[in-house]
Amino acid sequence: EVQLVESGGGLVQPGGSLRLSCAASEFTFSIHAMSWVRQAPGKGLEWVSGITSSGSTTYVDSVKGRATISRDNAKNTLYLQMNVLKPEDTAVYFCAKHLTNSIAAGMDFWGKGTLVIVSS
Repeated sequence: EVQLVESGGGLVQPGGSLRLSCAASEFTFSIHAMSWVRQAPGKGLEWVSGITSSGSTTYVDSVKGRATISRDNAKNTLYLQMNVLKPEDTAVYFCAKHLTNSIAAGMDFWGKGTLVIVSS
């Protein structure tokens, strides 16, 4: 079955950086758009960033300039580099697969998430 396993979360101070990874398997990773979605404590789901198979990217306004989504198709791995982290970035970050190579398409599989806590 499709598997998405996030890693790289942890506790970081405001202004710090973190790189999240998502190891994908059991589907053709290289032809699907992928996204990162997060859920802050007590909040709903918030789409953060998406990337197509060829590397076209898009971001939610709140992370523009601070986050960089990337992928290594040869390694079936998705990444999210986050810099200048803020307390409001605290959330469980999920890796998600899109139905097609469009970021606008629905997401049909999600990982279990990795927790990021930004606090001093």
